[in-house]
Amino acid sequence: MALDTHVNGNGNGRGNGEGTVPAAKAPESQGRLIWRRFRGNRIAVTSGVLAVVIILFAISAIGLGPIPGWWKYSYTALNPQVNNGAPTLSLIPTWLGGSGITLGEHPFGQNRIGKDYFAMTMRGIQNSALVMVVLGGIASVLGVVVGAIAGYYRGRVDAILMRITDVFIVIPALVVGSVVGYFAGNLGAFLLSLMLGLFSWMGIARLVRGEFLSLRERPFVEAARVAGASDRRIIFTHILPNAMGVVIVSSTLIMASAILLETALSFLGFGIRAPDVSLGLLISSNQSAFQTRPWLFWWPGFFIVALALLVNFVGDGLRDAFDPRHRRFKLRLMQEQLLEPEEEQV
Repeated sequence: MALDTHVNGNGNGRGNGEGTVPAAKAPESQGRLIWRRFRGNRIAVTSGVLAVVIILFAISAIGLGPIPGWWKYSYTALNPQVNNGAPTLSLIPTWLGGSGITLGEHPFGQNRIGKDYFAMTMRGIQNSALVMVVLGGIASVLGVVVGAIAGYYRGRVDAILMRITDVFIVIPALVVGSVVGYFAGNLGAFLLSLMLGLFSWMGIARLVRGEFLSLRERPFVEAARVAGASDRRIIFTHILPNAMGVVIVSSTLIMASAILLETALSFLGFGIRAPDVSLGLLISSNQSAFQTRPWLFWWPGFFIVALALLVNFVGDGLRDAFDPRHRRFKLRLMQEQLLEPEEEQV
């Protein structure tokens, strides 16, 4: 049966004189598509927000450098014992037999010599966040440069760089970290994370190399070569943007591992040292008081696990967002296609 179609003065086709043929949707950019996929992962988005809130709360509480915070106690000052050093924090309402929602003088308690444990924990979170960002940044930059050069040039350059990478990989990270921490641990969190980043780039380098080996054979790279583009321009302008998914996901997962590495080194005495504070150092310094003062383990242990899990969840969400072949997004795409209204045929 023929379908009666009417075209009005504006050139719009109408089927049976009623419905207007909908205009085609504009193509969505790759960045917006990835961002939409990531936003659809509620666990990853919530984890990212919580991680940022924890870090900003720690910075605002005791300040950063010359900028003072709103908390009245310092992580280095000695104070008289209050409540025998037990936490004064109360979140139980009075009608349930508690003392109401109050912070008290020392909400996280005090250590054996009277230092405020809330301020010390906040300082530990700051140092863990600093190690996470600096180590992840240094490892990402080095890994991208080494992997990109090896994957693009191949041949002898690839063989030399990958053998150097293999030498670094076979050395256990904890052994390297112990040696580095022994010499740099007492110089501050920044220098420690900088040195550790110099020995943490190998995983990203191998992943980036694999991506470059695949992408260098694509038609757009051949077109750039024919157009006379330099090797540096091809690597960093044409190929690297297409490999950023691997770089971003790997960097996020390295940041999560950096928190645990710093904690392990500080616990063993090779990381950040007194008078500075880290979460691992707090647990190590108070391990003999586990039976009598368990709150000295609760707070640093809680934030170590929380930060590591939150950053890992963000990394998993980014990995899924950059990989459209993931089963979750296949199902979601099918649902969106089924829910879209059918276009009228002309």
